[in-house]
Amino acid sequence: MTVAFVLGGGGVRGAVHVGMLQALFEAGVRPDLLVGTSIGAINGAAVAADPSLAVVDRLLEAWASPTAASVYSEPWYRQVAHLARSRTHVFDPAKLRALVAETVGEHRTFEDLQVPLAVAAASIERAAQRWFDSGPLVDAIVASASVPGALPPAEIDGEHFVDGGVVDSIPLGEAVRRGASTVYVLQVGRIEEPLTAPTTPADVARVTFEISRRHRFFRELDDVPDGVVVHVLPSGGPVPGDEKLTSFRRLDATRRRIEQSYRAAAGYLADGA
Repeated sequence: MTVAFVLGGGGVRGAVHVGMLQALFEAGVRPDLLVGTSIGAINGAAVAADPSLAVVDRLLEAWASPTAASVYSEPWYRQVAHLARSRTHVFDPAKLRALVAETVGEHRTFEDLQVPLAVAAASIERAAQRWFDSGPLVDAIVASASVPGALPPAEIDGEHFVDGGVVDSIPLGEAVRRGASTVYVLQVGRIEEPLTAPTTPADVARVTFEISRRHRFFRELDDVPDGVVVHVLPSGGPVPGDEKLTSFRRLDATRRRIEQSYRAAAGYLADGA
């Protein structure tokens, strides 16, 4: 049996992964494969480096660190300056790189990890997804987490990449293709929330993006072959403010997200999942 953890994208909502991981490790579930996108690539790399309950403390420290807070916390005038210079993005990519480097520690290549890891990024030149599973680790994770508009495309070997969530937000299908027989999906909660017809311009953007984000996952879930078991772990639900466009930068609810997701996932697993 090959057990895979699939860690989806979702910005600050990715804190729910920490609670889910705690519940999984406490239940004795250990991954043989990790597949991640965006924040799921960052959290997934930490787990691949230390696939044990101890990684939960490491992730708690990372999520509470000044480095994590700095990624999207620059004042408006610096954002304007970044945009004026680059014409493409408003935040400093060096802060994301520093966060990734702190999270993976001394593990500099995929080959250094204890468990195989694959992370998704979106290639601009090929208009396609690219899976990184060997070679330099930090570069690949930064590419996977480079949110368009917020951060510049990441360049690797002359090719430019943006956030993997553009092409594969919850990469269930990739875990199956890589031989997983049991998959635990660590999603950030959006797929649990109903969509309704938009009533404002902001709603139009949000609903359209959510359709784009979710449809591939649901199709891949329907296409899971016989013999493969998929567990979609519950997130514990949204927190107040998640409906706002600026919610992507709010780290004040991190502890609440982790506690909620831990209770929800532990309950799910205790029910015999």
